[in-house]
Amino acid sequence: MTRKLVAGVDSSTQSCKVMIRDAETGALVRSGTARHATGTEVDPEIWLRAFREAVRQAGGLEDVKAISVGGQQHGMVALDERGDVVRNAILWNDTRSGPEAADLVREFGDGDEERGRQVWADRTGVVPVASITVSKLRWLARHEPQNLARTAAVALPHDWLSWKLMNEAGLDSLATDRSDASGTGYFDPVANVYCTDIIAAATCSDRTLQVPRVLAPNEPMATVVIDGREMVLGPGCGDNAGAAFGLDLRPGQVAMSLGTSGVVSLVSDRPTHDPSGIVTGFADVTGRFLPLVCTLNASRVLDVYADLLGVDHAHFSDLALSAPPGAEGLVCIPYLEGERTPNLPDATGALHGVRLSNLTPANIARAAVEGMLCGVGEGIRALRAIGVPVSEIHLIGGGAQGEAVRRIAPTVLDLPVIVPERGEYVADGAARQAAWALAGSAQPPEWTPRLASRFVADHDPSIQARFAELSHLVAMRHS
Repeated sequence: MTRKLVAGVDSSTQSCKVMIRDAETGALVRSGTARHATGTEVDPEIWLRAFREAVRQAGGLEDVKAISVGGQQHGMVALDERGDVVRNAILWNDTRSGPEAADLVREFGDGDEERGRQVWADRTGVVPVASITVSKLRWLARHEPQNLARTAAVALPHDWLSWKLMNEAGLDSLATDRSDASGTGYFDPVANVYCTDIIAAATCSDRTLQVPRVLAPNEPMATVVIDGREMVLGPGCGDNAGAAFGLDLRPGQVAMSLGTSGVVSLVSDRPTHDPSGIVTGFADVTGRFLPLVCTLNASRVLDVYADLLGVDHAHFSDLALSAPPGAEGLVCIPYLEGERTPNLPDATGALHGVRLSNLTPANIARAAVEGMLCGVGEGIRALRAIGVPVSEIHLIGGGAQGEAVRRIAPTVLDLPVIVPERGEYVADGAARQAAWALAGSAQPPEWTPRLASRFVADHDPSIQARFAELSHLVAMRHS
């Protein structure tokens, strides 16, 4: 019997990955990757070109029955009435809209910031910061009103790429899923509706902007023709929700993703409403929720310090493991390009506690690993603070491949660390979703579990305590 194949796509900040898997078992058949231009704003056409190249690298889609697109969240793609891109897409990692985010918070609290945070948390699960789409929409209204006047529809990166796969469909064909819509700041993931008054407030007008319709978790977006093959196009997903679905996470199991950004997320049966804005109350792929904490600085911290020391990542890892816990008092504050959590878009990084006796390559490497883990680990503390239970960490992303990160993480975070076999979890989650849409079943397919390694260690509370003290001083300096 000929097996059915499905394709999952991860259109990320840096590249496009296509994973082709068996629809029944999830077994990997083949894959392809294409890197593309990076930055904080880009022409969306690069995503389409990268997709085509990744498909070519994967051997084409002639035998594929269904496809689904996962992608980076929060980016703003403004389209005119013909569906042409109005300006370059502004991505999640662009911090220019920080002042606009603060204004939106105050406005919905009638001038009271604390009240505004509560209103946003209750209505959308998201308190605006620079990363969120609604803040970028207000930036467009304030700084480029001529472009806003041309804008007929606003899409997210995955929405746009899925739409382009429909071959010149009209704007009324734009569609998305709950997980990606929940990252805009103008969608209610509990009621599953857009907040049109928030969109109007963001644009400083009463004009109507078209937004993608929100599909059910297993609802096909369309039937499309790619590489001469007719196939089902699934609803797609935000990258973190896709990764959680690809890993088949259960409640209490945190996914800590160490990529360009650092993300802590987990699947929950109940929504979260955190007025501090640290925990964003997103939706997941299955119809449940995905409380999430995101930082701007993760694996890039290791990249920068490895370059500083003039070593490759393997040597950098060896150096870090050769130093004692706490790096003899050397502390790395990892806010190299501002920070989202805590909300410090103008903050800078630093090395603290430098002495003649501790300024060694080994201690610098150890401090960089510990500082990065402490920074991302703030997400675990924030989840627990609002009553979300955490039992173990599933460590994924490029930054999780280093041996030092795997072995130091349990010491810093005081939790067992599971490292699944290396994979493209976002694309795998999208592939699983494509299989679900293809089958039309009530429940998603149960794919073969991944192999994994488990790491445990004694906790050293002094590391997080010293980091917390210094990061607080940084926050006070930039507040």
